[in-house]
Amino acid sequence: MSVKDKEVLNSKALEPPFLAACHRKPTEKTPVWFMRQAGRYMPSYRRLREKYDLITLCKTPDLATEITLQPIKELGVDAAILFSDLLFPLNVLGVDFHFASGEGPVITTSIKSREDVARLQIEGVEEKLNFVFSAIRMVRKELNPSIPLIGFAGAPFTLASYMLEGGHSKNFLKTKQFMLEEPAAWHLLMSKIVTVISDYLCHQIDAGVDAVQLFDSWVGALAPHHYEHFVLSHSLKILEAAAKKNVPVIHFGTGNSSFLELFAHAGGDVISVDWRTPLDVAWRKIGPNKAIQGNLDPAALFAPLPVLKNEVESILKLANRRSGHIFNLGHGILPETPVDHVKAVIEWVKNW
Repeated sequence: MSVKDKEVLNSKALEPPFLAACHRKPTEKTPVWFMRQAGRYMPSYRRLREKYDLITLCKTPDLATEITLQPIKELGVDAAILFSDLLFPLNVLGVDFHFASGEGPVITTSIKSREDVARLQIEGVEEKLNFVFSAIRMVRKELNPSIPLIGFAGAPFTLASYMLEGGHSKNFLKTKQFMLEEPAAWHLLMSKIVTVISDYLCHQIDAGVDAVQLFDSWVGALAPHHYEHFVLSHSLKILEAAAKKNVPVIHFGTGNSSFLELFAHAGGDVISVDWRTPLDVAWRKIGPNKAIQGNLDPAALFAPLPVLKNEVESILKLANRRSGHIFNLGHGILPETPVDHVKAVIEWVKNW
């Protein structure tokens, strides 16, 4: 047996492939999971969704547990990610929201001025988000110990943009105006989000997650110098706080290919990249000391199977069997995605 083979076997014995890849250790097969792997594209989820609204599903630990486990049972992915929503920490801050049918989240607490920001609260994470920690403990009891559980939270810029825009936005005009016109109030807002999210992720780790992911879904709306000046230091504080808990930390963003180096500098053991940058190019940008996650276009899952297989294999070829690659999408699974195509991708990755 070669030295490399022994390293692989030792890695397998010590930790699951997903966690080994997070630490850039060799694995026998490339680990694979998907963002939004528990959700609307799965018939088992849709049956529950017919009975309950989204907030009820998230806030009821046994339902959140059932949904979290569906992809493990039905797809065979290498990691579970807690079924929840990144907006719940807004309730800690004192910001209310609801989900409008077919329109996504609607923020009903107006944040328009420094005075509005000053009124935001930062206490009560453990009490107000206890349903999340209860679900984590429940999932961890039912989940096979060999399958890691991933917790997550929204990053400061993404959460701030939801609050300032009142929901999703195409141009993030209100967010950028506030950031540029009221820089002191902006940094105060970001610092309050940092306090809440740092506490939130640390409580998730204490409850039993094996890794955490910080989602900066809308960070690609920023110019590189604005990211560096207005966002980087705040994300860094959260990522450092989570890292102190000694679990892998994944830093996720989209549309940020022009400042991937800065994004990686903010922190994270694993940098999750979207499909806009070839995997090998992205890895060179983030550096050799970080693992990489990605980076199939979610739309590729709709392609005919032979075409989809070529897309998957091209990413695996770019990874070149280098330790530290976690196969994933560049963003979440879309609601209309064929389940059979998801299963096929998992099979191809595991057989590569």
